[in-house]
Amino acid sequence: MIQEEKLTIKHLAEEDRPREKLQLKGRHTLSDAELIAILLGSGSKKLSAIEVAQLLLNKGNNDLNALAQFSIEDLKSINGIGDAKAISIIAALELGRRRKETKKKERTRITCSKDIYSFITPYLLDLNHEELWVIILTRSNHIKNIEKVSMGGMTGTVADPKIIFQKALSHQGCSIIIVHNHPSGQIKPSQADISMTKKIKEGGQFLEIPLLDHIIFANDNYFSFADEGIL
Repeated sequence: MIQEEKLTIKHLAEEDRPREKLQLKGRHTLSDAELIAILLGSGSKKLSAIEVAQLLLNKGNNDLNALAQFSIEDLKSINGIGDAKAISIIAALELGRRRKETKKKERTRITCSKDIYSFITPYLLDLNHEELWVIILTRSNHIKNIEKVSMGGMTGTVADPKIIFQKALSHQGCSIIIVHNHPSGQIKPSQADISMTKKIKEGGQFLEIPLLDHIIFANDNYFSFADEGIL
């Protein structure tokens, strides 16, 4: 009996192969699976690169934001993906995230909580641990600098007012905004968040470096202490 030969990318019409398709028709014509297949370079013994890519997308419910949160081990759970391919995927997604950081900080002026959320997103998007950042502003509310204050686990991070104001003073800041993320996606502030905010606000009043807002960041939403009138 003649065994049916496995269909691979090499058997496809040239214009349908991902690399050739990108070259002939442009990057916008490729599906997510085809773009990932290019990163993979090859599939497994039983699956083409496109089929492996589709399995990966299925694992993330066809959501690239979910895919960006996968660890190397998560990616390696897909048949056909080893260390090298997993690292290539993570590196590509990280480059896409960093692309949003290219805007010069000095040109960004904060006028509302949405401005803060948009600015901080590249720094905190897809993290699976908590981080606390301080945004240091000029008198006209332009961003002068941004500094990471601390990094913790999945459920908390340390907020030391002395370190926060040390960073603000070192950059001659006129006011500050603090931001920390909740990897769980829950944006409601805890009692610890409220107490920390009160302590930093009091410190800012003493040093004449006012705290303008405290943002709790989640990938798809945020909580603003200033907007809620509890600052």
